[in-house]
Amino acid sequence: MRKIQSYPMCFVLFLSLLQLGCKENKKESELKKEAPNSQQGEQPLAKIVYGEMPDGEKVEQYTLSNAAGMEIDVITYGGIITRWTAPDKNGDYDNIVLGFDNLEQYLQSNPYFGALIGRYGNRISKGSFSLDGSTYSLATNDGENHLHGGETGFDKVLWQAHGKKTAEGSTLILSYTSGDGEEGYPGKLKVQVTYTLTMDNALDIRYEARTDKATVVNLTQHSYFNLSGNFGQDILDHELVLEADSFLPVDSGLIPTGEFRPVSGTPFDFQRSKPIGRDIDAGDSQLELGLGYDHCWVLDQGEGDFGLAASTFHPTSGRVLEVYTDEPGIQFYSGNFLDGSLPAPQGGTYGKRSCFCLETQHFPDSPNQEAFPSVRLDPGDIYTSRTLFKLTTK
Repeated sequence: MRKIQSYPMCFVLFLSLLQLGCKENKKESELKKEAPNSQQGEQPLAKIVYGEMPDGEKVEQYTLSNAAGMEIDVITYGGIITRWTAPDKNGDYDNIVLGFDNLEQYLQSNPYFGALIGRYGNRISKGSFSLDGSTYSLATNDGENHLHGGETGFDKVLWQAHGKKTAEGSTLILSYTSGDGEEGYPGKLKVQVTYTLTMDNALDIRYEARTDKATVVNLTQHSYFNLSGNFGQDILDHELVLEADSFLPVDSGLIPTGEFRPVSGTPFDFQRSKPIGRDIDAGDSQLELGLGYDHCWVLDQGEGDFGLAASTFHPTSGRVLEVYTDEPGIQFYSGNFLDGSLPAPQGGTYGKRSCFCLETQHFPDSPNQEAFPSVRLDPGDIYTSRTLFKLTTK
C-alpha cells in the first residue's frame, strides 16, 4: 500500500499561492511578448544646452534623427531649425539650411532663419486690422507694415519642448502660450507645433492653436534652403515647380493688391520645371518691387486639401525637396535681401540669392481683404495646419 504523505494545511496553501503566482507571471510575460506596450521602445531625443537668454533662461537644442542618417537640430528659441542634413545622389550628407552656430547671432540680426512664425506669417497692411467692430494696432516692423508677428513674434520666444524617438521616427512637440494683447493681437492663444522626422526622410509639421477670444492666426515655418549644401553658391540653378496657375501681385510695400493674376506668359510661371534664375532678372515690375521673387502663389488644390505644392531639384547634387500642405498659398522667396553681412558657420557670409524659402500659409494681409480665405479663429474652434517637407534624390 502506497504511503500518502501528509502536510500541514498552511504549507499546502503556501504552495498553491506560489504556483498561482508563477502562472500569472508567465501569463503576463507572454502577453507582453504578444502585445508590446505602445510606450516600449520610446527613447528621449538627444538634447544639449544650446545657450542662455539674457535673463539666464536656458535654450535647449534637440536633435531629430532617423535610421537613414538624416539629422535635424531644433532649438527652443523660436523653434528654429539650425541644421538639417540630407544625402546627395552619392549618399554624402550636407547641411541644407542657412543658420548660425551660436545663440548670440540668432538674438542679434536674424532674418527669421529656420524659425516658427506667428501669430501672423507674412505682412499685414499698415499694422492694423478690424475684427467684430474693434480695430487692433500691431507693430509696423517692415516699413509701414506689420511682418511675421511683430517685434517679438513666435520666432523670438522660448517654446516648451518634449521629444521622443520611436521606431516610426523622431518627434519634437513645441508649445507656447501667447497672452491676450501680445504684440497687439486679441485673445490668449495656446499653440502647439509638432515636428516629426519620418523614416523616409520627410519632416512632417503639424500646427494647432486655440483661443479664448476671436483672433487671427497664420502660422508657418521659415527655413532657408540651399540644396547644394554650399552656401557660397547661389540657388539660381535650382529647378522649381509650383503647383499654382496664379499669384498675388503686390504694391511697393509688398502688400497684395487683391488681384489674382494668372502666371501664364509671365516670369512667375513655374507650372513646369525651370531654373529659378531663368527669369528672375526679367524686366517685370513685380520682380523689381521684390528685388526678385517674394510673392505668394495661389495653389491649385482646394482650400484644406493636402497635396503637393512645390518641388525643387538641384541637378548637381541630385537632391529633391518636395513640399506638401493643406494651406491655400505658398510664399516663394529667393533670398533677395541677403547682402553678405551675415556670417555662415563654415566661413564666409550669406550672399544675395544664396537660398530660397517655401513658406506654406494663408495669404498676406488676409485680415484686411475679404476676398481672401479667412484667417479668423473663434473660441471653441481649433486652428490646424499641416506641411510636409520630403527629401529624395534622383
